[in-house]
Amino acid sequence: MSETYDFLFKFLVIGSAGTGKSCLLHQFIENKFKQDSNHTIGVEFGSRVVNVGGKTVKLQIWDTAGQERFSLLFVSYRSVTRSYYRGAAGALLVYDITSRETYNALTNWLTDARTLASPNIVIILCGNKKDLDADREVTFLEASRFAQENELMFLETSALTGENVEEAFLKCARSILTKIESGELDPERMGSGIQYGDASLRQLRQPRGSAAQAKQQCNC
Repeated sequence: MSETYDFLFKFLVIGSAGTGKSCLLHQFIENKFKQDSNHTIGVEFGSRVVNVGGKTVKLQIWDTAGQERFSLLFVSYRSVTRSYYRGAAGALLVYDITSRETYNALTNWLTDARTLASPNIVIILCGNKKDLDADREVTFLEASRFAQENELMFLETSALTGENVEEAFLKCARSILTKIESGELDPERMGSGIQYGDASLRQLRQPRGSAAQAKQQCNC
């Protein structure tokens, strides 16, 4: 039996190595913690159908390796993962709250996402490993300020306990859906990272476009 859904959104999970990106993906898809925490080499993939704002949305999620930004050994993987940025509608930008180094790298990852994917990509900043609060190196306040300055949503998550993991993906998806409904994002635009799953949704948009076109032609 094939899946039915209203929309498909392409998502990325980006950030430095060791921040728990694969564990976040695994927790969201499988609803459990990934015990084998070896670093991702290249790209991992997962998908899940969720209900967002009364619509059924399939999230197609690409988890990219975190090492390639900092090591020549990962140049080939870097070129591979660049292609996965293209046409992404949303992204989880992940850092480790116990690692100042991963937080300091956020600006570079953000630049990549907005340059290689789209300037309009919807991004939620995730401070992962919230369960290790006693070892925290990055405060909630400073990360919240960074998110505000860069027009990002923000949550602290724990891939271990599952805290806020589902909410991070759903919050990002809700924002994309809101932008579609307001006309800010157009699923018909090439590289939007959004596809219609239900043909009737595409048809609903056409009368509005036809009316606007007719109005333009008659100059009224």
